[in-house]
Amino acid sequence: MGIWRKIILILIDAVLINVAIFAALWLRFDGNIPSTYIKEARTLIPLISLIFPACFYYFKLYNRLWAYASVRELLNIVTANTAAMSIFIVCIYLFPLGRLPRSIYLIAWLLSNLLIGGSRLTWRIVRDYYLKPRSSSPQRVLIVGAGDAGAMVVRELQHNGNGNQKQVVGFVDDDPAKQKMYLHGVPVLGTRDDIPALVERHDIDEIIIAMPSVPGAEVRRIVEICRPCGVKLKTLPGLYEIIDGSVRVNRIRDVDLEDLLRREPVQVNMAEIAGYLRDQVVLVTGAGGSIGSEELCRQIARFQPRQLLLLDNCENNLFEIDLELRNQVDGLEITPLMADVKDVTKINYIFERYKPQVVFHAAAYKHVPMMELHPDEAFKNNVLGTRVVAEAADRHGSRAFILISTDKAVNPTSVMGATKRLAEIIVQNLSRQSQTKFASVRFGNVLGSRGSVVPLFKKQIAQGGPVTVTHPEMKRYFMTIPEAVQLVIQAGAMAEGGETFVLDMGEPIKIVDMARDLIRLSGLRPDEDIKIVFTGVRPGEKLYEELLTAEEGTVATRHERIFVVRVNADDHKFTEISAINKILKGVAPKYRELINELFVEEVPGYKAMARRQTG
Repeated sequence: MGIWRKIILILIDAVLINVAIFAALWLRFDGNIPSTYIKEARTLIPLISLIFPACFYYFKLYNRLWAYASVRELLNIVTANTAAMSIFIVCIYLFPLGRLPRSIYLIAWLLSNLLIGGSRLTWRIVRDYYLKPRSSSPQRVLIVGAGDAGAMVVRELQHNGNGNQKQVVGFVDDDPAKQKMYLHGVPVLGTRDDIPALVERHDIDEIIIAMPSVPGAEVRRIVEICRPCGVKLKTLPGLYEIIDGSVRVNRIRDVDLEDLLRREPVQVNMAEIAGYLRDQVVLVTGAGGSIGSEELCRQIARFQPRQLLLLDNCENNLFEIDLELRNQVDGLEITPLMADVKDVTKINYIFERYKPQVVFHAAAYKHVPMMELHPDEAFKNNVLGTRVVAEAADRHGSRAFILISTDKAVNPTSVMGATKRLAEIIVQNLSRQSQTKFASVRFGNVLGSRGSVVPLFKKQIAQGGPVTVTHPEMKRYFMTIPEAVQLVIQAGAMAEGGETFVLDMGEPIKIVDMARDLIRLSGLRPDEDIKIVFTGVRPGEKLYEELLTAEEGTVATRHERIFVVRVNADDHKFTEISAINKILKGVAPKYRELINELFVEEVPGYKAMARRQTG
């Protein structure tokens, strides 16, 4: 079929070019063409029919999908046509061939551009408006934002397979200069305040927010205006999600909580990051977890390390991240390593064999209530595991070791928080005597991570409720996974050794407000369609998380979203060797008592609860 398609196009172009020559003569002589020039033109038909298709073939005009023709294709036609006309003129002047008035060539060039380009656009129009099956009742769409993103959405909806299902009725935009203007044939109907009236007047079924770079507060205001309209509300991905700068219809999704919390995009120093990751062997522990697999490994891969080591103790998680990266990243050596961070022998073997130069230690148990039930496992994984990997990095000369920590390590009231605080202290102590640059990065909750509150709320809403919130005043800091990971990698580039970095988390958010937002975004009414039930604070939880103790404070860095904690000298007192040996010698039934005793003695700011103090 491909060769026949090209033959047909060549024949059509040959006819159109000759038509352009004769039409130019007709225009030049006002329809009264001298017979001499008609005869001359006829003798040139073979030459015209050879040169022009040959040039078009050289410029690959027959290898393009003209059903998707755009301005770029038209420019290619003009370029190919100009080259062909130039060769044609040279030939008729160098060889004894028929000649025409010189003005004919210019007129013919203009006409041939119109005819060739018009033939391609005609095919696109036929495809878009006559050959596509049409829905009898397409969804009527209103787009918020008549900018670049809005233009891309219109093009996609008009010219891809979904165009028969969605009809773009108009735009709304607050820019006065855009009012009553048209974009791709679609009118700007008003401002965001006009949305309710426009929805009713134009029978709108769906609103698409095409403003991927605006902050979350702006998205929230638009959502509040749209909510009473009772129509579907969708949005483009934020800038974190549009990595290649393109928009596709299958990327248009429902407005989610991340959109309401959207902040200014993180600006990272690409040269600085590339300087310590490019052509290096990079190890990520907990590579199959939310932070490790969903973004950290992908982001690291962007900076072209020589080898990426993926370490996890869960076979399925490790398999999935390994398969995903191999399908998405070309030319990167990826090595999956199934190992437990507590396994001294295996970890030392990995460091000895692969010699990782940069280590991101993301492996940890993170669920507060679960770790309250199993303090021994929390201690072994989060404290001993950190010590094993950190000491291996020191022993084998890694350049940098970055511990992923948490705001729950500040004045901890939970086993999980206390173990992460001890992990920070281990890293700080090692930095005093090691050539490896050890640092910790502390941040709050990550939206959408596995087992976090947002997926839980969504599941409860899908089941018809109720949505369970522990306390009406419970607040937490939140970041998106891409935002957190980019700042972690940037902090790693800034590490000199011994720092605890704190990321700018913005303002803390009430969990109950998040629950209400998610219910509304699902098209339901909180406390009416979906009940919110308060279940009480769980063991180890605090109403308010902190990023710093009262004594710590911060020092600004060269990145506006990253700060360094001023560490209290007493925080380094943890004598982990004797304390850990004491724990390891205890029998299982005494783990809780021994671990709690350790936390009370060794963890700065630890607030032991009465239940744990009694064992």
